[in-house]
Amino acid sequence: MVDNEKVEEMYLILDDKLEKTVSVLKENFAAIRAGRANPHILDKLQVEAYGMMSPLNQLGNVSVSDARCLVISPWDKSLLKTIEKAILASNIGITPTNDGSVIRLVFPELTEERRRDLVKQIRKMGEDSKVAARNVRREAMETVKKMKTAKELSEDESKNCEIDIEKRIGDCIETLDKVIAAKEKELMTI
Repeated sequence: MVDNEKVEEMYLILDDKLEKTVSVLKENFAAIRAGRANPHILDKLQVEAYGMMSPLNQLGNVSVSDARCLVISPWDKSLLKTIEKAILASNIGITPTNDGSVIRLVFPELTEERRRDLVKQIRKMGEDSKVAARNVRREAMETVKKMKTAKELSEDESKNCEIDIEKRIGDCIETLDKVIAAKEKELMTI
């Protein structure tokens, strides 16, 4: 391991970017509707309330009533129509039902064809994340080359850094593969 502040800083940046790559993929997967009621599908939903856009989870409770039904209970019942319109406009593929006090979102059973489409979508998102990780590797390798050219690293130190970068990228891609496999399994076993 090289005892160099610039190298340590590069590793911190590398690790941070790789962690973000994995967490973004997990966030994106949380929003994929899997036929099972998942309140995270509404995490990014913004509703116009009181003259400004607010996240749905700040306007009421979102709970799972059974395996395929979400119940949204707004604290202010006058927002029911506005929340309903926001859900319809969000294109999540579920039509809300408003009974005057709560909104229900009933998730339909997934067909085999829809499951396959979702798996393709998941694999594409996973591949995009792997490309992002490879881009992070390229940036880190360029940093090492610049440091070597500027004589801040010796030949051996730069080789050790490159090996270390490859190991970290390999670990990240392995983690991404596990996340992808877990989501695929979740979709195919519902």
